[in-house]
Amino acid sequence: MGNQIRTTVLLAAMTALIIWIGQLLGGRQGMIIALLIAAGMNFFSYWYSDKLVLKMYRASEVTPGQAPELYETVQRLTQRAGLPMPKLYIIPQQSPNAFATGRNPAHAVVAVTEGLLSIMNHDEVAGVLAHELAHVKNRDILIGSIAATMAGAIMVLASMARWSSIFRGAGGGDERGGGAGFIGLIAMSIIAPMAAMIIQMAISRSREYLADATGASFVGNPEGLARALEKLGAYSKRLPMNANPSTAHMFIVNPLSGKSMMSLFSTHPPLEERVARLRGGRPSAGRKIDSGGDSRDREARAKAAWNRLSDDG
Repeated sequence: MGNQIRTTVLLAAMTALIIWIGQLLGGRQGMIIALLIAAGMNFFSYWYSDKLVLKMYRASEVTPGQAPELYETVQRLTQRAGLPMPKLYIIPQQSPNAFATGRNPAHAVVAVTEGLLSIMNHDEVAGVLAHELAHVKNRDILIGSIAATMAGAIMVLASMARWSSIFRGAGGGDERGGGAGFIGLIAMSIIAPMAAMIIQMAISRSREYLADATGASFVGNPEGLARALEKLGAYSKRLPMNANPSTAHMFIVNPLSGKSMMSLFSTHPPLEERVARLRGGRPSAGRKIDSGGDSRDREARAKAAWNRLSDDG
């Protein structure tokens, strides 16, 4: 019920933004057109947004023969989580990251980058995959897909408004709007994208904590995911992903974290806090996330969890 409410709030807020832009662009007629666009976008988001996001990142579906270890790991985790097997995709980017998409568990997709598979060991990969399957289990993926599609539409409309304001300014404004209409369009072209990001932030942050906890329960030990998050944090700062800001909330860590301006609008909670919660503590003051995780005790616990996962398969 909680996710259904959040989805409704998200759709309502995004729809209101689109209608507001339409009203500023074309008055009453523009508002009606924008309302029709919003209705079409909501329909499109539900049925096709997952395909759009996968195409955006040139992700390719892989078969058990092409990625047997990845496929086997997901198969074991879905059995433990009581989920149907999702489709698996690989994104051709070296920055390590992952996301899940799809409108429901029966039509879910899990996508990982080539970079993630190259730097993670077995238990770290399992932790990341478990986190993404937790989003599927908690039915978060529809929220993420809708947010990506609707935010993208708002960005486009805001850009149209910006160009419209430039042309109106060059032409001296129209009889109805004058200077007030010109200022309104300029303000809206700035405010609307920021509002869309704030809506995404409010919904996404709480989902990440829940997915971390749920994913750790699937594996049986939180250490693999904790060390994976440490590695992801370290690498994403050095190698930011070529990602669209409207889809940043879908990834396990913010793909734009290496870009200082975009990090101000991060849709993810601090990695230090996520790691600390997984390990049952609180982040130490001034403690930096590293890419090591070389504690023998932690490695032993993670290895034991991986062995239990393998035995269950």
